Amino acid sequence: APAPPPARHLFSDPAEVEALRRDLLAWYDKCKRDLPWRTLAATEPDADRRAYAVWVSEIMLQQTQVSTVIDYYNRWMQKWPTLQALAQASLEEVNELWAGLGYYSRGKRLQEAARKVVAELAGRMPGTAEDLQKLLPGVGRYTAGAIASISYGQATGVVDGNVIRVLCRLRCIGADSSSPAVIDRLWDMANALVDRSRPGDFNQALMELGATVCAPRAPLCGECPVKQHCQARRRKLFGKPTPVPDVEDCGVGDCPLCPPAAEPWDSSLGVTNFPRKAAKKQPRVARTATCVLERRGCHGTPEYLIVQRPSSGLLAGLWEFPSLPLAQGLQEEKQRELLADHLQAWTGWPVAAEGLRLVGEVVHIFSHIHQTYVVYSLPLDGDMTLDPALSPARWVTEEEFRASAVSTAMKKVLE
Repeated sequence: APAPPPARHLFSDPAEVEALRRDLLAWYDKCKRDLPWRTLAATEPDADRRAYAVWVSEIMLQQTQVSTVIDYYNRWMQKWPTLQALAQASLEEVNELWAGLGYYSRGKRLQEAARKVVAELAGRMPGTAEDLQKLLPGVGRYTAGAIASISYGQATGVVDGNVIRVLCRLRCIGADSSSPAVIDRLWDMANALVDRSRPGDFNQALMELGATVCAPRAPLCGECPVKQHCQARRRKLFGKPTPVPDVEDCGVGDCPLCPPAAEPWDSSLGVTNFPRKAAKKQPRVARTATCVLERRGCHGTPEYLIVQRPSSGLLAGLWEFPSLPLAQGLQEEKQRELLADHLQAWTGWPVAAEGLRLVGEVVHIFSHIHQTYVVYSLPLDGDMTLDPALSPARWVTEEEFRASAVSTAMKKVLE
């Protein structure tokens, strides 16, 4: 069994825990940002409606900045103010509103879970973190904890990227913060710290602290409301005090929460020594040939052909210009031939490779894919009848294109 972490890594002093709670909540009450989901959660008397408002915000905020989410959140809640309204929406409507927000499977799972609540749970949200995680697709441990603490007052902690950073600095946790063993310890700490009378506010305060003060690269340590509890700051200011063994030396290499011996404290980094993460995996490189087919509509307005992606996988259910994945290293002439063959097989009418005009390349970075779209255009003189037996496809004007469920990458392609 792994060695237990020394007490100095934990919050073992009840008086210190109480003081930390008090200081953090006082700062939050004074300095918290005015965010629409907080306003809804604070003013909505019905717990289920409150939970829905928090749930939508937490799903949108996964991997996405607050500044980007605000507008999407306001439009979403205006269109579907209740869980029941969302359950009646179509996936196409959800994708259209979500377009540009990224990680599109989030919207799909949110709607699937809303339909499950209506169909199987009599329209009532589960009231505990355990049931939320168990019963709702797309709701993980963090999201469940956030909903349960903020909406239902359950005294359960949360651990997200901001909380990881704050806790690792408060207690000089230098082991790989993405490892399961360290994550488990951080959850134990979060559950022990959470204020029992104001769990939702406390969890939001901890996340707010990480987002606005305890930043990854330039933390505002002088403004931190809990700086007197921060061991990383203490180490930065005072180095290694001789009377007390330093946290870096605890366990003589056996401590599961200390940095590895090969990565000692770097005094130039100060508190940003923490948290430590494993080396990030490099994104996969991919190339795709994409063709913008254009015709003149009945009023002379340009129209573009878009097709729907499969219902699973990357960008599931979204619309795009006809596209074909390419092997690496293909010459441009070969790319053009393959795309022409693909279009001919898909449309059923002849496409000459020399008729495809190379426009340029568009690079779009997904979380795990470095994607390059090789963009071609093909103007059509006449009409083209679409075979309904093939993949879903339609002609759209530029205005209709931008209102459709298309990815940011495809908007770049059209530009």
